[in-house]
Amino acid sequence: MRGPSLLLIAVGIPLLGGCIASAAADIVTAPVRVAGKAVDLATTSQSEADEKRGRELREREEQLGKLERRYEKQREDCEDGDHRACDKARETYAEMQELMRYIPPEPPESGD
Repeated sequence: MRGPSLLLIAVGIPLLGGCIASAAADIVTAPVRVAGKAVDLATTSQSEADEKRGRELREREEQLGKLERRYEKQREDCEDGDHRACDKARETYAEMQELMRYIPPEPPESGD
Protein backbone atom coordinates (compact mmCIF):
# COMPACT_ATOMS: atom_id res chain seq x y z
CA MET A 1 0.00 0.00 0.00
CA ARG A 2 2.84 2.33 0.77
CA GLY A 3 4.50 1.55 -2.54
CA PRO A 4 1.79 3.07 -4.73
CA SER A 5 1.45 6.09 -2.39
CA LEU A 6 5.18 6.77 -2.52
CA LEU A 7 5.12 6.38 -6.27
CA LEU A 8 2.31 8.95 -6.59
CA ILE A 9 4.19 11.36 -4.35
CA ALA A 10 7.40 10.88 -6.31
CA VAL A 11 5.60 11.50 -9.60
CA GLY A 12 3.56 14.43 -8.23
CA ILE A 13 6.44 16.47 -6.79
CA PRO A 14 7.81 17.63 -10.19
CA LEU A 15 4.27 18.54 -11.27
CA LEU A 16 3.75 20.61 -8.15
CA GLY A 17 6.99 22.42 -8.83
CA GLY A 18 5.49 23.78 -12.04
CA CYS A 19 2.35 24.88 -10.22
CA ILE A 20 4.34 26.63 -7.53
CA ALA A 21 6.55 28.37 -10.09
CA SER A 22 3.51 29.45 -12.07
CA ALA A 23 1.79 30.79 -8.94
CA ALA A 24 4.96 32.63 -7.94
CA ALA A 25 5.20 34.21 -11.40
CA ASP A 26 1.55 35.29 -11.20
CA ILE A 27 2.15 36.87 -7.79
CA VAL A 28 5.24 38.71 -9.00
CA THR A 29 3.62 40.08 -12.17
CA ALA A 30 0.25 40.94 -10.58
CA PRO A 31 1.25 44.48 -9.45
CA VAL A 32 2.55 45.27 -12.94
CA ARG A 33 -0.68 44.06 -14.56
CA VAL A 34 -2.80 46.01 -12.06
CA ALA A 35 -0.76 49.18 -12.62
CA GLY A 36 -0.98 48.77 -16.39
CA LYS A 37 -4.75 48.37 -16.20
CA ALA A 38 -5.02 51.48 -14.01
CA VAL A 39 -2.99 53.51 -16.52
CA ASP A 40 -5.22 52.28 -19.36
CA LEU A 41 -8.32 53.35 -17.45
CA ALA A 42 -6.86 56.71 -16.44
CA THR A 43 -5.61 57.78 -19.86
CA THR A 44 -7.54 58.57 -23.00
CA SER A 45 -6.22 57.21 -26.24
CA GLN A 46 -5.81 59.52 -29.21
CA SER A 47 -8.63 57.79 -31.07
CA GLU A 48 -10.96 58.24 -28.08
CA ALA A 49 -10.03 61.91 -27.90
CA ASP A 50 -10.66 62.27 -31.65
CA GLU A 51 -14.06 60.58 -31.33
CA LYS A 52 -15.02 62.89 -28.47
CA ARG A 53 -13.90 65.97 -30.42
CA GLY A 54 -15.85 64.82 -33.48
CA ARG A 55 -18.97 64.21 -31.40
CA GLU A 56 -18.71 67.67 -29.80
CA LEU A 57 -18.21 69.26 -33.23
CA ARG A 58 -21.28 67.49 -34.66
CA GLU A 59 -23.37 68.63 -31.68
CA ARG A 60 -22.25 72.24 -32.18
CA GLU A 61 -23.00 72.07 -35.89
CA GLU A 62 -26.43 70.65 -35.11
CA GLN A 63 -27.09 73.45 -32.63
CA LEU A 64 -25.91 76.01 -35.19
CA GLY A 65 -28.34 74.57 -37.74
CA LYS A 66 -31.22 74.95 -35.27
CA LEU A 67 -30.20 78.53 -34.52
CA GLU A 68 -29.97 79.35 -38.26
CA ARG A 69 -33.49 78.05 -38.86
CA ARG A 70 -34.81 79.99 -35.87
CA TYR A 71 -32.99 83.14 -37.05
CA GLU A 72 -34.48 82.91 -40.54
CA LYS A 73 -37.99 82.55 -39.12
CA GLN A 74 -37.47 85.48 -36.74
CA ARG A 75 -35.97 87.61 -39.52
CA GLU A 76 -38.97 86.93 -41.75
CA ASP A 77 -41.33 87.88 -38.91
CA CYS A 78 -39.24 91.02 -38.33
CA GLU A 79 -39.57 92.00 -42.00
CA ASP A 80 -43.34 91.54 -41.62
CA GLY A 81 -43.33 94.21 -38.90
CA ASP A 82 -42.99 92.15 -35.68
CA HIS A 83 -40.59 94.23 -33.55
CA ARG A 84 -40.25 91.53 -30.89
CA ALA A 85 -39.08 89.15 -33.62
CA CYS A 86 -36.40 91.70 -34.56
CA ASP A 87 -35.06 91.68 -30.99
CA LYS A 88 -35.16 87.90 -30.87
CA ALA A 89 -33.41 87.68 -34.25
CA ARG A 90 -30.58 89.86 -32.93
CA GLU A 91 -30.23 87.61 -29.86
CA THR A 92 -30.25 84.48 -31.99
CA TYR A 93 -27.65 85.96 -34.33
CA ALA A 94 -25.39 86.73 -31.35
CA GLU A 95 -25.76 83.11 -30.19
CA MET A 96 -24.83 81.92 -33.68
CA GLN A 97 -21.73 84.12 -33.75
CA GLU A 98 -20.63 82.84 -30.34
CA LEU A 99 -21.13 79.22 -31.35
CA MET A 100 -19.30 79.71 -34.66
CA ARG A 101 -16.15 80.63 -32.71
CA TYR A 102 -15.90 76.96 -31.72
CA ILE A 103 -16.56 75.43 -35.13
CA PRO A 104 -13.53 75.25 -37.40
CA PRO A 105 -13.97 76.47 -40.98
CA GLU A 106 -14.58 73.93 -43.71
CA PRO A 107 -11.39 72.95 -45.57
CA PRO A 108 -11.18 74.31 -49.11
CA GLU A 109 -12.31 71.91 -51.79
CA SER A 110 -9.60 70.69 -54.11
CA GLY A 111 -10.26 71.43 -57.76
CA ASP A 112 -9.01 68.21 -59.37
